[in-house]
Amino acid sequence: MRQVNQPSLLSRVDTLTERLSKLHTDLLDHIPHISRLACALYDPDTDLLKTFINCTPEGQAINAYEYPLSASPTLSELARNRTCRVIDHISNDITPGSTHSDWLLQQGYESSFTMPMFSGERLLGFIFVDSTRASRFNSQAQRDLVLFCNLIVMAIDAEFRAVKSLLATAQAAREFAHLRDFETGSHLKRMARLARLIARYVAERHQLSDETIEHIFLFAPLHDIGKIGIPDRILLKPGRHTNEERIIMQQHVEKGVAILHKVLDDYELDHLSDSRLMLNIVAYHHEFMDGSGYPNGLSGEQIPIEARIITAADIFDALTSARPYKAPWSPGDALEELERMARAGKLDADCVDAIRHNFDEACRIITELSD
Repeated sequence: MRQVNQPSLLSRVDTLTERLSKLHTDLLDHIPHISRLACALYDPDTDLLKTFINCTPEGQAINAYEYPLSASPTLSELARNRTCRVIDHISNDITPGSTHSDWLLQQGYESSFTMPMFSGERLLGFIFVDSTRASRFNSQAQRDLVLFCNLIVMAIDAEFRAVKSLLATAQAAREFAHLRDFETGSHLKRMARLARLIARYVAERHQLSDETIEHIFLFAPLHDIGKIGIPDRILLKPGRHTNEERIIMQQHVEKGVAILHKVLDDYELDHLSDSRLMLNIVAYHHEFMDGSGYPNGLSGEQIPIEARIITAADIFDALTSARPYKAPWSPGDALEELERMARAGKLDADCVDAIRHNFDEACRIITELSD
């Protein structure tokens, strides 16, 4: 099959985190003593603000943190009014008691500037700027920050528009091909949320940034896009496949990678910083840790962690979903099967542990987003 690591497609592109770091350096020339620059994304489906990218040379960054926007009257008001907020004395004005407030006070930051990010009328999230100096953000600094923050918004918005264009193109291809397999819209949403749940759990061990976790969440629905090239007589067959049919069915991986390469090339989206991650998800999510998967028979660490995450999420959702040939398994039985597969060396044990340690949340995902 076509290799995923083609230099023409995967040449070095700065991630949003790296671009934020460079912008922070430029910002310090205009406004000294900026200790932290960070962005949180807003998910309207869950009302959650999620840590995304940050540059924190002074202090300890807060990662893998989520908080309901509706639980913050101040941030909700900023979003409604599209205004900025300045705090001159954090130690006097912030009340301890929440995870974020306690973390903020521990860092020794004394002043902050907060600005909501919008794409048209859609709230993208918030930008947070902190300094260890009190009253750092006077009127001139605020004017400069608005300009710099708008550059950040433009970078994030451009990246996400490109991702949405890619996802929309893939979805249009599915619909045009009248793909009628079991991958309903709800399945793809459940997959994405289960993948994020797992990614957050294994993030520290595998050094996954919040930016990477978000891209795993975004790209999870593309994992089986190659099925649009599989004939219905094989794709929708209710019984077991013959050996010949199984070989054809397994070609959906190669077809999926080819589709993404073409879309990325044709629409000039090869600037996406995490195109490698996206292609890895499609190319390797049917590989097993013991080398018994397909199409490459990779094993262990040869399989990228993002693909291992998708594999565990996909199997858990498939087991707990109804199919023409089976009733849905209970979440408990599905987890037992994943744990059996982990003991047999097929699934990444950390990814299975993520579902076990977050079992209630996994159950909420499959219940709230049921078909």
